[in-house]
Amino acid sequence: MATITELTERVEQVSALYAERCDIRRDADWYLLKLQEEAGELVAEHLRSSGRGRVGERPEAALRAALEDEAADLLAQVLLFCRHNQIDVEAALERKWFAHLKRLDIAR
Repeated sequence: MATITELTERVEQVSALYAERCDIRRDADWYLLKLQEEAGELVAEHLRSSGRGRVGERPEAALRAALEDEAADLLAQVLLFCRHNQIDVEAALERKWFAHLKRLDIAR
């Protein structure tokens, strides 16, 4: 299993290729706006897969794959946002989330 850092570097490679091919300038606004775009696409797929959006002729498996793909897109954009803004997401998780486990004395 890859670490968050390893995943982030792989995601960055793909994003850099995409930006080069499509002539996209990835500035601070782009990273934040792409996050919002991908969140919206995940919401749309959730609505479709939960029967509250237009599905058309798409089978269940295609709906599930689309939901998973959009979740992956959002995660990738979160990783890119953190990388661009020099956020150590692992340290932030330890501080913000996992500290609760330490307070309860729950081992990893």
